[in-house]
Amino acid sequence: MFAGSHTAIVTPFKNGEIDEESLHKLVDFQFENGITGVVPCGTTGESPTLDHDEHVRVVRLTAQFARGRGIVMAGTGSNSTREAVELTKAAQDAGATAILQVAPYYNKPSPEGLLEHFKQVAQATTLPIMLYSIPGRCGIEIGIDTIVKLNQICPNICAIKEAGGNPERVSQMKQVLPASFEILSGDDSLTLPFMSVGGVGVVSVASNIIPRQISDLVKLALKGDYAGALAIHQKYYPLLAAFLKLSTNPIPIKTAMTLAGHVGPELRLPLVPMDAAKTAELDKTLRSLGII
Repeated sequence: MFAGSHTAIVTPFKNGEIDEESLHKLVDFQFENGITGVVPCGTTGESPTLDHDEHVRVVRLTAQFARGRGIVMAGTGSNSTREAVELTKAAQDAGATAILQVAPYYNKPSPEGLLEHFKQVAQATTLPIMLYSIPGRCGIEIGIDTIVKLNQICPNICAIKEAGGNPERVSQMKQVLPASFEILSGDDSLTLPFMSVGGVGVVSVASNIIPRQISDLVKLALKGDYAGALAIHQKYYPLLAAFLKLSTNPIPIKTAMTLAGHVGPELRLPLVPMDAAKTAELDKTLRSLGII
C-alpha cells in the first residue's frame, strides 16, 4: 500500500497563520511530480507548534487539495495516548487516508506501554497506520518484538517509517515480519541502502523541493534498477547532506523552499532562521544542482 515516495510537507505560515494558498500550491507540486503521498503535520510540518484546531485544519486542507490523487497520511502522534487517539479520530474525519504514529517522546514508556499506546490508537481508527521510530528525537526505539506483536494484534498497523539510521534494522525486521508489512526509510540519504535490503520507499523531507527526483529514485529502486537510482542519489546527495548539516529539520528545508519561491520564510518559535552564512551555503548548493 505504502510502497513509493511520501513527502513530509512543510506547513507554510503567513503572519502567524496557516498560508492556505501556499499549502495548496505545495500539495499540487507534489502530486504533479509523481509523489505517492503527502504527510501533513509531521515534524517537518512543525506539528509541535500547531494547536489542535490548526492541526486538524491542515489535515483537512491537505486532503481537500489532494483531491484523491494519492495518500494523505496525517501525523497524529503524541506522548499522550489520549491526545494521539483524539487527533487520529479527527484526522480520519478530516479526510486523511492513513495515519503516521510517532513513538511517544520524552516520557520514555516501556515496551508494554508502547504496545498499549499504539493498540489504543489503532483501535480508534479504520485507517492503515504507519509507525514512526526515530530514537534521536523520541529518546526510545520501537523494538522489533513490539512491532511484531502490534502487527499481530492490530492488522491496520502495517508499516513503519524507520529513522534510526541503521539499515541492519530493515534486515532484522524482514526476518520476523510478514512480507505484507512495509518498511520505509525516514532518512533521505538512506533511502537507497534501505531499499536494497527490503525497504519499499521513503517518507522524505527533500521531496518538498525535489519531488520528481525522489519519486524517480524510488520507482527505479522498486523496479530493481539500482544503477539508475544510485545516479540520482549521488547527484543530489550534496543537498541531502546539507539538510542534515546546516540546522535542525525543518529549518533547512523551509529555507530551501523559500529560496525556491514555494513558501514564505516563517517558522514558529522555538525554531529560528538559519544565519546568513548557512543560508548562503544552502543557496549555493541549490544553484549548483539547478534547483533555483
